[in-house]
Amino acid sequence: MTDDLVAAGRRTLELEASALTRAAGRLDRRFGDAVALLAGALGRVIVSGVGKSGLIARKIAATFTSTGTPASFLHPVDSLHGDLGIVGRKDVAILVSKSGESEELFGLISSLQRLEVPIIALTGERASSLGRAAAVVLDAGVEQEACPLRLAPTTSTTVALALGDALAVAVLEVKGFTQDDFAALHPGGALGRKLLLQVRDVMLPVGGTVRPDSPMRDVVMALAHHRGLAIVVETGRVAGVISAGDLTRIAERDGDFLALPAAEVMTRTPRTTTDDTLAAAVTGQMERVGIMAMPVLGEGGRLVGVVHLHDLMRAGAF
Repeated sequence: MTDDLVAAGRRTLELEASALTRAAGRLDRRFGDAVALLAGALGRVIVSGVGKSGLIARKIAATFTSTGTPASFLHPVDSLHGDLGIVGRKDVAILVSKSGESEELFGLISSLQRLEVPIIALTGERASSLGRAAAVVLDAGVEQEACPLRLAPTTSTTVALALGDALAVAVLEVKGFTQDDFAALHPGGALGRKLLLQVRDVMLPVGGTVRPDSPMRDVVMALAHHRGLAIVVETGRVAGVISAGDLTRIAERDGDFLALPAAEVMTRTPRTTTDDTLAAAVTGQMERVGIMAMPVLGEGGRLVGVVHLHDLMRAGAF
């Protein structure tokens, strides 16, 4: 029984993957025309569909909005009862329908034509009523649904969703939408924090440094203050660092280590970061090289703080 279920699941995935491959092969200049319409729109993107296609339309609208192109889902029935007010003459519409003959769409299509809003159709039937009304038709046709009863939209909705993603990504590239733009639209989520958080937001201020000729007694105090990292400064620049691990190793080798100057123990080419570096990037660097703290440099290479791996992780910069 388990083997049969696995085979059924694999069949569905293979059918949908094959349908996506065929859809990709069918893309032509019309896809470019659709992208040009969307990228050049001075208004918003109106996305609509009925039933399962409506659910796909909602996701497409959400994807456009999250990638810098304002979009709204409009239910075709609600559009005939006042919601058409969200549509403007500078908008572009994406209508999703497998058959292109959903009766609920006809009223909306008529209204969009009256407002001279260009329609991009995602449909499996180019010659359908929707296809004939559209400025651009993208072929979302499939050879068969994954549903063995040939009833539930499965493969067809997957293809429509993927075409919507393809449009959104292409428009994103045309508009030059950046990682920072994405983060600005997602400030409350983990991804937004990862993309927005900089080292300056997490670092601790400098609370005391040592000189190259400072004795190890002073270094021990600096280690305690900066939670395991003593920063050696000379002529206003970071000359080296001494970690708690360095202290342990020198103590094991030299019983009189407290009399040694910092210069004899410090790492002379320490890893540093800058206060405007993305915190996630520094987290990755520290994890790769196995260090727990790092000096932070500001304008002109001036020491401005210390950043700790634990603080970065706690802030969600990973």
